[in-house]
Amino acid sequence: MAASDPDLKAFLLATPFFGGLPEPSLDLLISMLVERRFDANATVVAEGEPGRSMFIVKSGRLAVSKRTNAGSVIPISALEPGDFFGEMTLIEMQNRSATVVAESATELYELTAQKLYACYKADIHAYVIVLQNINRELCRRLRRSDDRFAALQVGGSIDGAQDG
Repeated sequence: MAASDPDLKAFLLATPFFGGLPEPSLDLLISMLVERRFDANATVVAEGEPGRSMFIVKSGRLAVSKRTNAGSVIPISALEPGDFFGEMTLIEMQNRSATVVAESATELYELTAQKLYACYKADIHAYVIVLQNINRELCRRLRRSDDRFAALQVGGSIDGAQDG
């Protein structure tokens, strides 16, 4: 992917994933991205499948969901331009933790684990910034999950029993 597009650079620097990267590091990472397109209703990643890449949303809207043990689908969140997903597989090398479906025609930038490792070898400073950015976003998501969980527990204890 060409690193010379100033609009692309501005867009990526405004995302949580690329924030704080110096221009040479940003150029390196841009050269590692692959643009992917998905039609509306296409499954981008499926819960439980192996995953070795993450995605940054360029355009479109996506729905994130998880399947319960009983088989029902629970909506988790929506993703829009600038959001990223799939980063957990790059950190923990586990299968996909959720399903992501394009709600509209969608363009994504994909970064594979192999390319992220190449970034580590070529520019350790950029690699550290990217990992810090991923960790910040994971902390934000954990805080939101904590808040949602606490809101569900109002009037009851953690195990679901009523206080009283």
